[in-house]
Amino acid sequence: MNVQIRAKDLTLNDGIRAHIESAVESFSKYNLDITTVNVVAKTEKKGVAVEFDIRIAHATPVVINQSDEDLDTAIDLAIERATKSLRRLHDKVVAHGTDSIRDLEIID
Repeated sequence: MNVQIRAKDLTLNDGIRAHIESAVESFSKYNLDITTVNVVAKTEKKGVAVEFDIRIAHATPVVINQSDEDLDTAIDLAIERATKSLRRLHDKVVAHGTDSIRDLEIID
């Protein structure tokens, strides 16, 4: 998994980078084929915006945009939203293969 963390018009300290990297590593528990994760933090007129761009093989990308006045809060909310969407995608992939027409019983 390729992880890129960028900041526009602000500086990210080592603690924030480590927090983002540990959250991105926790995404691997969903057993999705995540190829790249791009994280961009930038300043806006009223605070900070964080964008998670998660590319998954054989699926549409998951893009999370979160804005807040505080950088830590924006990152935490974006991580929660990304976790929720990856969990839902995992549940959809797992549940897709459970029912088969071969498993149905024939009633006489």
